[in-house]
Amino acid sequence: MSKGTKSIAFYLMMILVFGSLMYFIVKEGESQEVGTVVQTMQNTPRDMGEGFFVFWDSVAHHIQSSIGILLLQIIAILIVCRLFGWIFQKIGQPTVIGEIVAGIVLGPSVLGHLLPEVSAFLFPLESLGNITILSQFGLILFMFAIGMELDIEEVRKKLKETILISHTSTIVPFFFGMLTAYYVYESYAHKGTPFLSFALFIGIAMSITAFPVLARIIQEKGLTKTHLGTISLASAANGDITAWCLLAVVIAIAQAGSMLSAIYNILFSILYILFMFLAVRPFLRMIGHIYHNKEVIDKALVAMMFLLLIVSSYFTEILGLHALFGAFIAGVVMPGNIKFRKIMTEKVEDVSLALFLPLFFVSTGLRTEIGLLNTPGLWAMCGIFILVAIIGKFGGAMFSARFVGESWKNSLYIGALMNTRGLMELVVLTIGYEMKILPPSIFVMLVLMTLVTTFMTTPLVSFIKFCFKTHDKIKEHRIYAEPTDGAFKVLLSFGRAGNGQIMLDVAHQMFARGKNKLDLTALHLTVGSDVNPLHTDNFEEVSFGPILYGAKKLGMHIHTRYEVSNNAGQDICDIVNNEGFDFLLVGSGISMSNSPDDIAATRYRTSFYNRYFKRFNAPESWFYPGALLKDKTKMFIARSNCDVGVFINRNFVKASNILVVISSEEDLFLLDYTKTLLKTTHGSVGIIYKASTTTPGYGKIIETIEEFTATVSQAKLLPDKDLTPGLFNGYNFMLISYNTWNDVSEHRKEALQKMPSTLILNKKPS
Repeated sequence: MSKGTKSIAFYLMMILVFGSLMYFIVKEGESQEVGTVVQTMQNTPRDMGEGFFVFWDSVAHHIQSSIGILLLQIIAILIVCRLFGWIFQKIGQPTVIGEIVAGIVLGPSVLGHLLPEVSAFLFPLESLGNITILSQFGLILFMFAIGMELDIEEVRKKLKETILISHTSTIVPFFFGMLTAYYVYESYAHKGTPFLSFALFIGIAMSITAFPVLARIIQEKGLTKTHLGTISLASAANGDITAWCLLAVVIAIAQAGSMLSAIYNILFSILYILFMFLAVRPFLRMIGHIYHNKEVIDKALVAMMFLLLIVSSYFTEILGLHALFGAFIAGVVMPGNIKFRKIMTEKVEDVSLALFLPLFFVSTGLRTEIGLLNTPGLWAMCGIFILVAIIGKFGGAMFSARFVGESWKNSLYIGALMNTRGLMELVVLTIGYEMKILPPSIFVMLVLMTLVTTFMTTPLVSFIKFCFKTHDKIKEHRIYAEPTDGAFKVLLSFGRAGNGQIMLDVAHQMFARGKNKLDLTALHLTVGSDVNPLHTDNFEEVSFGPILYGAKKLGMHIHTRYEVSNNAGQDICDIVNNEGFDFLLVGSGISMSNSPDDIAATRYRTSFYNRYFKRFNAPESWFYPGALLKDKTKMFIARSNCDVGVFINRNFVKASNILVVISSEEDLFLLDYTKTLLKTTHGSVGIIYKASTTTPGYGKIIETIEEFTATVSQAKLLPDKDLTPGLFNGYNFMLISYNTWNDVSEHRKEALQKMPSTLILNKKPS
């Protein structure tokens, strides 16, 4: 008996023996049943119909259970928030705006108004406490991450330059907020709410800047490494620290009822902050020097950091400052080591941003009932709040920036950027609402003010840029190395770090021996608006490491450029057009890669399309790799004001044996590129002319090719008239025009499986 047969026999014997024993136990147990059990047995379904009704009752029970309702709420919240985030991202707005709007849509203002039954089912009153608790915990994690995003050392370096801007842009709107509170207190405040608490909360709501939203807007606009971006971020960070300290004082006063009653709260809070900075921070700094990579950071250390976070939040909560302030301070005192902070934010931020914050937005939306503003007077008051917020924050930041010596243009930019509120504003408003200081109507007005001021930031920055547009509009934002006069400017855009070095080799071989000196810029974009500022330097370092190493080996000087983008294709085209590049070189991505993982991914995608979506005439570009490449190339060609090359990597090393494909008179420009390429590689070239005597311009084409082969000793005209898999043997590089590529990819798909590394070229009409 074989080993497999013995295993099967043993398996069957075990099933038989122990199954029989369990049957015996059940029978013996049933003999001990009492009357209630018998009655229950009598109520059991007698057929499949009754069984289904029992099953359905069970499903309904679990749907309406606490955990069932909560999970359904989370599913709905995440779907709607991601949808609105995506929509607002597409129109150039931060995703946080879309998520705030999603919260309002799911609240009584939209869903509760249009579909009250659905709203009552999805968000029953008894379930709202669970959402609130989860959102508060998420906010604690988020504020911890925000604290870690603030680099105290950088704030300290820029303190002299930014203290006037940050504090003026805080105190001016604070004053205007308190002034507005004075006029609305009697009519709108809760009876019994002290004026001081009410005025302080309105003031802090007007004066806050959302540092994380601002940081992401600056990234998206490509201003991170500029003077303007640095000043704005440092001012926002300085202002954030000031505002949160002010908020802590405001909360202490509000809870105590008066300034005198709050003295002890403030005193012990100061002692707590001193302890965190003077005792805890030095200890954590030592920890950061020891534990600075993922290999040495274990679960015990992570648990200790989270314990510190919770303890800090607890202390500020019992001191009357709110748990969020403690979470913020815990983040601020984290080790300054950027690698340590990055690792910790990775553990915290993804969960808080993706899961908990949408719950907070909806929790806020459920409190926001726009229908409360049901008179022209209330809408007029809402407009006044918005106007006061803009004038105070924008005006305070702008004039203070101008006072310290910034240009009018930069001052306007700083004013617009500092007027961003977003999520941080909602946090403040939620605290005021929960403390019964902000009545529902004022809460709604301030939420709308938050939406308007954050929404207007991006268009306002674009408008300022438009107003100050000059012939040198890009250099006013970024400082780039001055290109050499008459240089051939090439923009090399790559996605994966390893591909950057390969494409550098292509660019060097294609252009290094051209008539003009090569001026090469390597561009890497990180797609997504939610990139943490802490991560950008790390991404930049990792992305450009291989290409800088390759440039050093080749003895080349290249410019590197890193940006965060929501629309990579359009941003690449904008850079090419606005900065006068002569050539755009991009990679084909995974669509035509010969990497085993990429091949497996594209095969699965193609089979998935053929199996499920082809019959419904779904766009082929969603699934077919060749179509993806075609669409991508078409976009670059249509929108770029220069020659474009799309590189397909097939284990490229050196273009020593080149195949040039010519099918029309328009393709003759490939010979100019071939000459330059041969000067670098000293290789050989085979030319295939895949047209007939009836092709327009046939005589000129043949004449030009013959002249080329006569003057270039390494060149020869091949007898073949068509591309076949066998033709590619002996060639390691191919030059082909975009139009010819379209024809080949349409009619010779099988040949492309064997093609060598290929550069698809398109010449911009003169």
